[in-house]
Amino acid sequence: MIIGIDEVGRGCWAGPVVAAAVGLEPGMLMEGLNDSKLLSATSRLKLVSQIQATTQQIGIGWVWPQEINKVGLTESVRLAMQRAFDQLTLSATEIIIDGSYNFLAHIPNTVPIVKADGSVSAVSAASVIAKVARDTYMIKIAKKYPEYGFESHVGYGTKKHVNALTKYGVLPIHRRNYKPIKRFLADSL
Repeated sequence: MIIGIDEVGRGCWAGPVVAAAVGLEPGMLMEGLNDSKLLSATSRLKLVSQIQATTQQIGIGWVWPQEINKVGLTESVRLAMQRAFDQLTLSATEIIIDGSYNFLAHIPNTVPIVKADGSVSAVSAASVIAKVARDTYMIKIAKKYPEYGFESHVGYGTKKHVNALTKYGVLPIHRRNYKPIKRFLADSL
């Protein structure tokens, strides 16, 4: 079993950081599986169903804006990955984290690999699971705050998001320790 771990939402101004951990047998291939950023929303949804049908070993870790504000981004990414990993029940021969930094260095057999989300099936699967989970949450939260357009930008710093912040202000789901959000908070004083 190889466990792949990836996170999404690191650069967002609003909403959670989400990580997924997915365990797959070595050599397991799924048609169309790739880095979630390179796939359409429709393709990601189809792949989630295939991933769920292929393995019971799926964990999703959430770190909410209040926690991100308190512990910072690096610790939030580590915490999301740890929470996702802790939901798995089988041991693995190898745990691969997308990127250059090993957020789970305290766990044996854990290695970071740059661009693993496009080259290691288990990490690609984790990328897709995390992206769909986070996007689904942001689409849901968009109904609570329709003027912000979260369904389209999912919390990233787009022009639409900046315009909404300028007009309506900072929400509880914004990451108040991020420089752009700090600027909006300072401007509102």
